[in-house]
Amino acid sequence: KRPPKILFMRWLRQSWVPSSMEQRAAGQNGKISPSAVRVVKLLGSNVGESQMIPGYVALRGVETLETSAEKCKIAVFACGIEASSTEAKGTVLMKTADDLKNYNRSEERKMEEIIQGIAESGVKVVVSGGTVSEMAMHFIDRYKLICLKLGSKWELRRLCQSTGATALVRLGPPTPDEMGFAEEVKQVTIGSRVLTMFVNPNETKLATLLLRASTLSVLQDLERAVDDGVHALQQACRDGRCVPGAGSAEFQLSKKILEIADLSPGLDQYSIRSFCKALEIVPRTLAETAGLDAPKTMADLNCSTLENPGIDLESGGVGSSNVLDLLNTKTTAFRLAIDTALTVLRIDQIIMSKRAGGPKQ
Repeated sequence: KRPPKILFMRWLRQSWVPSSMEQRAAGQNGKISPSAVRVVKLLGSNVGESQMIPGYVALRGVETLETSAEKCKIAVFACGIEASSTEAKGTVLMKTADDLKNYNRSEERKMEEIIQGIAESGVKVVVSGGTVSEMAMHFIDRYKLICLKLGSKWELRRLCQSTGATALVRLGPPTPDEMGFAEEVKQVTIGSRVLTMFVNPNETKLATLLLRASTLSVLQDLERAVDDGVHALQQACRDGRCVPGAGSAEFQLSKKILEIADLSPGLDQYSIRSFCKALEIVPRTLAETAGLDAPKTMADLNCSTLENPGIDLESGGVGSSNVLDLLNTKTTAFRLAIDTALTVLRIDQIIMSKRAGGPKQ
């Protein structure tokens, strides 16, 4: 079985990298935003059952009898779908039963006009960021619409990003520019969890990774692996230059700097040699973590005639590894490490700490 990080990197590459790389090749600004990749964790099953959904996935089912639609327009309301309340308190005096019937009938007519207008505009899916009254739900079922409630404003914003809809603060038919679109909206049941999927493989700006695992700790590890992979792709789209990985870049830099140390007179050569030893810690640590003999592996690296020798875990020794590291990430790590070392060496004062409790008696 492939490691989880390799699985998710493959899914992300299939979903996002080709279009971004084609944009860069065409001279456009191909970027990947980490917020464009959403993670949904479902406890149960195994990692192999995880999947990538090109669109948005809600962790709840729909509220209506209709549960699926294809090529549907979507209306998103940031407010609730219910009769609006007045700002000031009012008193309605009803003397007869007919007054009560007429009052309820006027509310029903108004709500039916609103739902009918939404249905006649071509909308098949209604999403509400608030409560949906029973009267509104009755007319939504009558006009065979799908209704989904999302209580989180953040989730509502994600849905708008995926479908291209605009969240409305008024209750009424949306304009064509305010509508969203999805190739398919369906309610699915995975295990004991009911989900609603907004699938739009062609026009979506959001992808959802549906992660499955048997334990919560594995799910958290998978989520961190996805986060690392997304940020790695983001850096690759900014600057696609790579350097050899598996400790090869650090070891080659150590050999080049050691040549400079041999030509440097005075005490400077000792500090340069110490810097070379610090660079060798990376391949040495990789060898120890892989369960190899670290001194023997370092000696094999030094004697290797390969172009870019590194720690090859498949052969259990030194070889030409296909592992690559991003140049931008490697440069930033070196810069931060060197700045930290220089800051420590520049300290010329020692702050003495005093014992608490005041002066001794």
